[in-house]
Amino acid sequence: MKNLSRLFANTNAAGWLALTAIVLLMGWIEIAAPSGFDFADLSGGVITMDTMVRIAILTVVLVGLNLVMGYAGQVSLGHAAFYGIGAYVSAIFTARGHSLFGVSQSVMASWQWPWFVMFAGMAFSTTLAYVIGKPILRLRGHYLAMATLGLGIMVYILFRENMGVQGDHITGSYDGVSGIPRLRVGEFEIWPISRYYFFAWLVALGVMALGMNLINSRTGRALRAVHGSEVAAQAMGVDVAAYKARVFALGAALASLGGSMYAHFQAAVSPSPFSFGGSLELVVMSSVGGLASIWGAPFGVTIILFLKEFLRSRLRVLLSGASGEHEIIFYGLLLIVIMIFLPEGIVIGAMKRWKAWQARGRKETALSEGGKA
Repeated sequence: MKNLSRLFANTNAAGWLALTAIVLLMGWIEIAAPSGFDFADLSGGVITMDTMVRIAILTVVLVGLNLVMGYAGQVSLGHAAFYGIGAYVSAIFTARGHSLFGVSQSVMASWQWPWFVMFAGMAFSTTLAYVIGKPILRLRGHYLAMATLGLGIMVYILFRENMGVQGDHITGSYDGVSGIPRLRVGEFEIWPISRYYFFAWLVALGVMALGMNLINSRTGRALRAVHGSEVAAQAMGVDVAAYKARVFALGAALASLGGSMYAHFQAAVSPSPFSFGGSLELVVMSSVGGLASIWGAPFGVTIILFLKEFLRSRLRVLLSGASGEHEIIFYGLLLIVIMIFLPEGIVIGAMKRWKAWQARGRKETALSEGGKA
């Protein structure tokens, strides 16, 4: 068992280093543009630097969701709520902090303020998730799904309806909040997009490393035990309620971090990405990549965003007069095919098929050698 765990850890480390090298190579291509060859040329214009930044941001969010759903086995259909909380906390306090809350102009202009707000948003999301998670996570099955769905819808309505406040433009209702400043470290601004690309992937790779270490720790084993059987885990001395609340809070913190990164990347936020549709898309990304895998986060996001961009840019060429409805149909069909043939997700399904192919090869080799003998 120890040898297997060590092999798994070494494989994760090698994969993480390989992904880091790929990210650095892609960033260098975008900046250096060797022989006039830029980043978008790698995919025929389907995947751009903007898309890669979004993949990094959503990877941060999905690592937390995978820990909650894939490892702890707790259904969360309102994860976009915490994603939105992080985005709106950063947006409101960095763009409207002076007019709404009297934050001094000097503080607002300082480079430390957006970072402080980002971590404050994470702390708020963590606390909220822990407090709410205690009673909600006592539910199971479709009851838990409905409870988390209700939480997501309530938060979305608060964003859309300006927190129920008349007059003061807190969330900006449907228009959202604009004028969000770019992140800075001293006088160094993390912009243009090539700089933000490296920052976003630095955070994403760090979060992935955190997730890999967590699942290979005692806490990770406890989460898998809770997923397998809460009764059996309780009998073995695992504090099931505490572990579920903690992983739910950790997932919320990572979602909030991703939301803040999104806000400073877009320089504006609106309610639509944080609706039920947004939560559902996060679940689809996790399911396609593989819920019970940290690697499922970047792979799931990449596949879904690639499919969306490809269908949006190519479907009208393939089908004359094709509209958005056709895109949704093709998108749904592709997802159905993936889930039929790889129900555990791309990462785990591909690993199982690779191991089965290796085992079959070894068996055929052994039989052939036995026949010769």
